This record gives sequence, C-alpha cells and structure tokens, in this order.
Amino acid sequence: MVDQKTLAEYCEKYLKVSNFSDYCPNGLQIEGKSEIHNIISGVSANQDLIDRAIDEKADALFVHHGFFWKNEPAPILGIKKNRIKALLDNDINLFAYHLPLDAHPEVGNNVQLAQRLGIQNPTPIGDTLVWQGEINTTLAQFSQTLEQALNQKPLTFGADDKSLKTIAWCTGGAQTYIDHAININADCFITGEVSEQIPAIAKENNIAFISAGHHATERYGVQALCQHLSDKFELKHQFIDIENLV
Repeated sequence: MVDQKTLAEYCEKYLKVSNFSDYCPNGLQIEGKSEIHNIISGVSANQDLIDRAIDEKADALFVHHGFFWKNEPAPILGIKKNRIKALLDNDINLFAYHLPLDAHPEVGNNVQLAQRLGIQNPTPIGDTLVWQGEINTTLAQFSQTLEQALNQKPLTFGADDKSLKTIAWCTGGAQTYIDHAININADCFITGEVSEQIPAIAKENNIAFISAGHHATERYGVQALCQHLSDKFELKHQFIDIENLV
C-alpha cells in the first residue's frame, strides 16, 4: 500500500516531470482515494479502459494519454464528462504521463520498444525524443520482427531488401521527427503514424520508414512504470490493453 501523495511525488521525481514542457499536465489528473493498493495500467484513458478499471476495483489508473490536452475544448461536456464522472463516482485516481514516459531511460516507451525489437545500444539522439540504435537485418525481415513483437502488421516504405544497420525511432505520432533520423544517416526510421508527405521525404533521402501503430508502439512504457511501482510499493498491478489498430 502507498498513499496517493507519496506515489505522485515519487513518480514526479522518478520520471523527472519538471524537465518537460508538454501538451498536457503530467501526474495526478483526477484525485481519488488516498490509499492505493491496486493499480491498472493502459495506454489511453478512454471509457472502455475506465470501465475495466472500475470492474477490477482499481484504486488508481495509470495511462500514457490522459486528459486536458492543449487546444482541446475546456468545458467538461459529453464523453469528457462521462469519463471524469466515472472516475470520480468510483474514487479512482487518474495518473497520466506523456513525454516523461516517452523519454525515460528505464521504463520509457522508446527504450522498452527497443528491448522488444532487439535493437542494440539504444540511446537518445542529443536532447531530442528520438532514439538511435543498431540492428543487422533487412527491411522485410525487420517488418516481420515488428509484426511478431507488436501483434500488428506495420506499414513499410522502402525496398524489402534494404540493409538496416543504424535505426532511429520515436514511439507514437512522431512522423515529423524523421529529420533527426536523416541527420544521423539512419537506414530506417520507426514511429507509430504516417502522414501523406512522409513516404516521399523518406524515398528522397534514401531512408526506410515504418509506421507501426501509435497505440502498438506505446503499450510498453506504462506497463514497465507500473511494474516498477508495483515492486517498490507492493501494489497489485494489471495491464489492460484496449484494442486499437491505429
């Protein structure tokens, strides 16, 4: 068991939240009960995940994508009201960590994805959110590795037999960060989404591009964080994956 304040303070320090200027508040977004025994982790705080947390009698829900995003309407109406009301009615704390969870060197989305894909020597590119590492494969073979690891077929752009040695990646919707990969002469850039202009940019810079799914690439950081919290504070933890192929 841990009290809510202690848990929030620990996560703030562990994830170095104050180092990030983000699109949303990081940390405790919805206040629930003060004593926490049972935590649920998931990618996004949608109604299906909240309902499952209620069913599992969770004291706290941890997500990567929470509420109160920059430029979203401020009034608490419609589905936003329904989600928040469900958490408040059931006294469930909502913790959300966005960029701090992407960047963390132990439980972050980027390093956790690298572990699952067998990428060697993963390290951030300077002070960016983009990481680089080493592999020894072809684009076709690596696409199969991704499909097996993420249980979802990625979109690939480039020749199947292209040799991949240096790879760069950033989970989620980071397709516009491809320039960081180009600048280090990476053979391939992986992220979760693809925009219309990206295939041409990749082709003209002789770099392969893989869109592996926003949700699929960001399943693992929140799981690793909550497993860490479970071990440290002796909490019950369960990851619940709400299917999302985007």
